[in-house]
Amino acid sequence: MGQPPIPPTPSGVNLSGKTIIITGGNAGLGYEAAKQFLTLGASHVILACRSISKGQEAVSALRADPTVKQSNPDALIEVFELDLNDYQSGLRFSNKVKSEVKELDILLNNGGQVVMDYRMSKNNHEQNMQGSATQISQNTLTKKPISPESTVLGHFDNEANYNKFFRYADTKTVVNAYVRRLAALAPSEVIVNNLCPGLVQTGLDKNLPFYLRLPMLFFRRSAGRTVEEGARTLIYATTVAGPETNGKFLQNNKVHPGAAFLNTAEGGEFIDKLWKESVQDAATVNPKLSSYA
Repeated sequence: MGQPPIPPTPSGVNLSGKTIIITGGNAGLGYEAAKQFLTLGASHVILACRSISKGQEAVSALRADPTVKQSNPDALIEVFELDLNDYQSGLRFSNKVKSEVKELDILLNNGGQVVMDYRMSKNNHEQNMQGSATQISQNTLTKKPISPESTVLGHFDNEANYNKFFRYADTKTVVNAYVRRLAALAPSEVIVNNLCPGLVQTGLDKNLPFYLRLPMLFFRRSAGRTVEEGARTLIYATTVAGPETNGKFLQNNKVHPGAAFLNTAEGGEFIDKLWKESVQDAATVNPKLSSYA
């Protein structure tokens, strides 16, 4: 399959004084990114995790890491609870950030999942779609477009439209759509981009059926990037990439056109409807968000 190598992070990157939040920061790419941020001098790193206990274990491991101990022993490392499967948890998390974090420099939305069977979230949305962050070009929207009678969220929540082999790709397309819309809110103040770390030797496949877990394990080990190399794509997108990547999709540290569907007139309508419906949905939990619709 062959993936191009990811170069080391430039030596001039210095994150001293910076505050960083990483969702899913207790394991895999999130944990490795936290370690690399700390090695680059980050002053305050917050791991946003479903489990406080697992988050605390990750904090202890980061503090004990020899590289972190040597390069950045005084960094503040914390855990904030966040369950992306629950809007109320998201609201509590955002309120905690607003009250306790004076200034946020980097938000790395790393948390995601791959679940092949159809499941509903606590907020009655299809779980992969609510909880995630495969090539995004392999989505189902071109083969099974959204019916004019259906909402975008309703389409993805409908079990009849669920394809266990392509739902993860659908979530990536949706993330790409959100990023394009978010990037337009304050382009002079915030860079919002979206990256693919490529095939990485992580435990992302733990929820796959048993007959797929072993083949994917061998595939990742033989063709995947190491977690350290994969995490460098996260560091690049958040610390090196500039305004030219705002609203863009990055692959192998380069801007990629992303899902062709999103570049069509139908794709533009999809982005607008997805954004409006999502804001209205979130506003049922936090009415202040309704102004963004």
